[in-house]
Amino acid sequence: MRSTVAIVGRPNVGKSTLMNRILGRREAIVEERPGVTRDRKEVEASWQGREFTLVDTGGWIADGDSLDEKVSRQSERAIADADAVLFVVDATVGVTEDDARVATLLRSSTAPVVLVANKVDDRVHEASIWELMSLGLGEPIPVSALHGRGAGDLLDRLVAALPDDEPDEVVEEEPGERIVGVTLVGRPNVGKSTLFNRLTGEDRAVIHDRPGTTRDTVDTVVETATGPVRFIDTAGMRRKARIDEQTEYYSLVRALKAVDTADVALLVIDATLGVTHQDQRLAERVDAAGCPIVVLLNKWDLCDAEQREDAMIQVGDKLHFVGEAPVLRISALSGKNVQRLWPALEETIADYRTRIPTRRVNDVVRAAQAAHPAPAGVRVLYATQGATDPPTFTLFANREVPRTWLRYLERKLREDLDLGSTPIKLRVRRRSE
Repeated sequence: MRSTVAIVGRPNVGKSTLMNRILGRREAIVEERPGVTRDRKEVEASWQGREFTLVDTGGWIADGDSLDEKVSRQSERAIADADAVLFVVDATVGVTEDDARVATLLRSSTAPVVLVANKVDDRVHEASIWELMSLGLGEPIPVSALHGRGAGDLLDRLVAALPDDEPDEVVEEEPGERIVGVTLVGRPNVGKSTLFNRLTGEDRAVIHDRPGTTRDTVDTVVETATGPVRFIDTAGMRRKARIDEQTEYYSLVRALKAVDTADVALLVIDATLGVTHQDQRLAERVDAAGCPIVVLLNKWDLCDAEQREDAMIQVGDKLHFVGEAPVLRISALSGKNVQRLWPALEETIADYRTRIPTRRVNDVVRAAQAAHPAPAGVRVLYATQGATDPPTFTLFANREVPRTWLRYLERKLREDLDLGSTPIKLRVRRRSE
């Protein structure tokens, strides 16, 4: 089992920058102001052949508002679960009251602590690190997370402090088995993080009634009846015209990337507000990405009879293009009806992975051509399913097939092969008769 390393410290000392430096890529969102990171973010890392899980955390604050307190609790949870801790301090500022309080917390921890004196960009500033000895956590390692100075020495110290890895249990996977990615998407403050915590069974995401609490994607793998599922919480997505912060822009980019790579998308809608124009745009974006959608009308318990009727009418009117996508009415906060998501996901994933016998595919194509022949003498001579995730069909035709007739054939394949709401792909190849 890989060791877990938590990166902790007060806000704006460079924790996320250090994480990106260790990984060698921009994984965490970074901006020169406090409070950008809020949720715990776990990423696999390695150094000199030693693999470990790196956990970025939000800034620990002693006396903040209710959101700051929740972020601080996330940091404390990461410390409790860690096999080693990187405690990051801004060497140019020196020891602050919050630094001292974090140090007190870490001295009571059983995990080894590596004290990181960040923002030491040259030898001139190295003398300032000795003030950090007063924290009682040993000799600090001077680094510049931004420029990479001292990163190798820091990682050497970290790897030396890690406990010996226990061998992972060997699990034989079925051929072709892989983890299904389920991404939660929606506008800000519709309850995505509350639902994420409900599904994963732990408080991984910080929850607050302030819009935009989630800044980055957070993911957790959960074992289900259909196999392992990776749930991915994303930042709330608004129209680009309303994005006025660099942080929110990068959050949007990460969220869109999560949608593009998802196997299934859970579109979370605030039922008390109904289906907004932005909900409709998000559904179109997910549909264009080619992954099946499950629509979740959250906060259903807060709706009166009129709001509930309006919400269902709006789903049929504004989200008609998602076809037979499941629509579930839930309360992520209380957990009501959330259990209905599991069979809906199981059915959606099964459709996404469906493989149809070639004979059955050709029977449907022949019946579709007999009922409504393609124009201009176009004929599909043969068809086969070439791939799954989603079901992908290759059509061998005597000439170019019109788009309108392809849409007709796609609808017939979906209906006759009982593929539900899962997207399907059609590829056409020319072949002479």
